[in-house]
Amino acid sequence: MLLLWVLVMAASALAVPAPGAGGQRRGAAHAWPDAPNVVLVVSDSFDGRLTFYPGSQVVKLPFIDFMKAHGTSFLNAYTNSPICCPSRAAMWSGLFTHLTESWNNFKGLDPNYTTWMDVMEKHGYRTQKFGKLDYTSGHHSVSNRVEAWTRDVAFLLRQEGRPMVNLFPKKTKVRVMEKDWRNTDRAVNWLRKEAINYTQPFVLYLGLNLPHPYPSPSSGENFGASTFRTSLYWLKKVSYDAIKIPKWLPLSEMHPIDYYSSYTKNCTGKFTEKEIKNIRAFYYAMCAETDAMLGEIILALRQLDLLQKTIVIYTSDHGELAMEHRQFYKMSMYEASAHVPLLIMGPGIQANLQVSNVVSLVDIYPTMLDIAGIPLPQNLSGYSLLPLSSETLKDEDKFKNLHPPWILSEFHGCNVNASTYMLRTNQWKYVAYSDGASELPQLFDLSSDPDELTNIATKFPEITFSLDQKLRSIINYPKVSASVHQYNKEQFIKWKQSVGQNYSNVIANLRWHQDWLKEPRKYESAIDQWLKTHTNPKNSEQK
Repeated sequence: MLLLWVLVMAASALAVPAPGAGGQRRGAAHAWPDAPNVVLVVSDSFDGRLTFYPGSQVVKLPFIDFMKAHGTSFLNAYTNSPICCPSRAAMWSGLFTHLTESWNNFKGLDPNYTTWMDVMEKHGYRTQKFGKLDYTSGHHSVSNRVEAWTRDVAFLLRQEGRPMVNLFPKKTKVRVMEKDWRNTDRAVNWLRKEAINYTQPFVLYLGLNLPHPYPSPSSGENFGASTFRTSLYWLKKVSYDAIKIPKWLPLSEMHPIDYYSSYTKNCTGKFTEKEIKNIRAFYYAMCAETDAMLGEIILALRQLDLLQKTIVIYTSDHGELAMEHRQFYKMSMYEASAHVPLLIMGPGIQANLQVSNVVSLVDIYPTMLDIAGIPLPQNLSGYSLLPLSSETLKDEDKFKNLHPPWILSEFHGCNVNASTYMLRTNQWKYVAYSDGASELPQLFDLSSDPDELTNIATKFPEITFSLDQKLRSIINYPKVSASVHQYNKEQFIKWKQSVGQNYSNVIANLRWHQDWLKEPRKYESAIDQWLKTHTNPKNSEQK
């Protein structure tokens, strides 16, 4: 029945005249009554590569496919920080992470920050939010905090429980992630009972937790979320034979930052091919369940005759490694973690268009205002995506300055022991760490090495230097790293003082380091040495 509906819908034309001149800024004093409605669905941990070939061959995602057929797909969309709260802070503010200073999952935007939704509401839009927001603060334990603060202390701490799968055996179990389904139901009911009666345009946000892995209760709060859970119903949507087993570098050949991440994610041990394939299959099944929730929103809009009046946007805060590069979770600049889905359809949006330009989540803020015809602030880090997806776009426009030919992503939280910066261009991915000198950078040619297994930074020093200079022109990353380092020490000192003289026992039980209690003075000394290290972030000017 679902596939029949999709085929019927595929035959219908969704396009209506574009708002304004080709989706450009109209600068209207009030957005309504001629501005379209907007629905933004944001999931968590969805690998953007699943929205196009060959990722689309491994799992059935009918509503994502529908959005591709009737809208514009951005093939190279990225998070601005591969973790929940900093990514969402960038999305809701339109500013890079070093500008929001959302350094980790418990430091996001000020609760009173003016988001794009606030601006749209001031310009006549009716607004509603359901589900996961997490742009002021995200899920975290005390252990997550301590690990983020002490990440560059000279010891290893294992954070997560070992990744595992958990199956609901019922073939008819559709609603596995019940909380997400309840929020989806609330959004649908709001459309049916409230939005349908509005004379002004509306903007609806739905935040989903899927396909984020589930908490591992047997391991306790401190061990995070390492369980990939689904049912036989969703597993049937996965083509098991098409699942790719990722190649891993030997532990001895891993970049030291990657090794630290793999260790803290409890992935340096042995995994059978079956274990890896099951984790990936369960993850893809969780993506299929996510797609179905997106479908509920699209179906409701269609049934209420709102679809042709509404721009629908689907994206995610970051991806999921699902055992690529000997890791799960995110917190990495590898494609599985940093590449996000981004699809737009609706009035004025070109159908069946694939855009290869690099874009990122800071572009959501200006896009939202552009849809509403609201003049854009000058301080935003992002650019409206409407010119790239407009029905009036001509082939030659794709190569004009509609968006910079690069995006910036940065990470400053737990599971990685140095601040990380990615400059992504059409061909290259350049990753720099810390102060740019204490850790070797990484350079990947994604056109010839899509699996990112060969770091060619030393092989092509001229390209590496050029990209590093470009990165430094965008962000003074040694300065930012020093600022984060200082912030981490200040926060750790406050926490240490709050727990008193017994802090060593507290941290040992928080941080589950098997050897801490055997040699407490060794690890206490490492912390003391770290706290004595002098950093002065005022030495250089931050951009």
